[in-house]
Amino acid sequence: MSNSADSPQGPVRRPFRHPVRVLTAAVFALAGLIFVTSANTAKGTNIRTDSSLLKLSDLIQQRSGKNAALDDSNASLRDDIDSLAQRDDGSTKAEDARLKALEREAGTTKLSGRAVAVTLDDAPPDATAKPGYPDPQPNDLVIHQQDLQAVVNALWQGGARGIRVMDQRLISTSAVRCVGNTLILQGRVYSPPYRITAVGSPDSLKKALDNSPAIQNYLLYVKAYGLGWKVDEREAVTLPGYSGTVDLHYAKPVK
Repeated sequence: MSNSADSPQGPVRRPFRHPVRVLTAAVFALAGLIFVTSANTAKGTNIRTDSSLLKLSDLIQQRSGKNAALDDSNASLRDDIDSLAQRDDGSTKAEDARLKALEREAGTTKLSGRAVAVTLDDAPPDATAKPGYPDPQPNDLVIHQQDLQAVVNALWQGGARGIRVMDQRLISTSAVRCVGNTLILQGRVYSPPYRITAVGSPDSLKKALDNSPAIQNYLLYVKAYGLGWKVDEREAVTLPGYSGTVDLHYAKPVK
């Protein structure tokens, strides 16, 4: 580098930079820093599709699908085991009959007969109150856990021989639970409309529904805000047998 004495043009003057140009350069430099930081954070992966950043709802749907596949696999294996056990189990006809009766009571075998189907659904997105009713709150427009439980309990009380919620058979350890506006049943997730089917005497089942105070309260919201409610009688329905685990889980003291 030459100094000012050696240069024929004299000392080199630093060019004047306009404040706007300086600001523009700073903005571009900051943008570049953000892009580099984002790339390093993502480590070359697509942030929107990285499995570690999936939304909770997506993760729940994935687990629900996996549980459904495991249920199907478990049902197939159970059928194979039952077939092998029946080849030569050394039991008497009376013992076989007792075993089948217990399986029917447990809900692990198919059940056919006349039935009643009940459908519950959220109110329409643009639902408004009917004349004479107050404006709805958000909780007034969706199906709640107690609504589903009221229907299931009424159907049992009406003499149901078996109940299916959505596509799953209920057994003694089944729990109908809602998280937000979704139903979680035996490890699987469902969205409304919710369908409940009970095999039994249609007259007795419908009478039990009509006599339930909890359902009568729900019907007030049906009338006021348009929640879904439909009861159908079915002449011939076959409920699937429960195919999940029947192990009991209980709390244990911490040592």
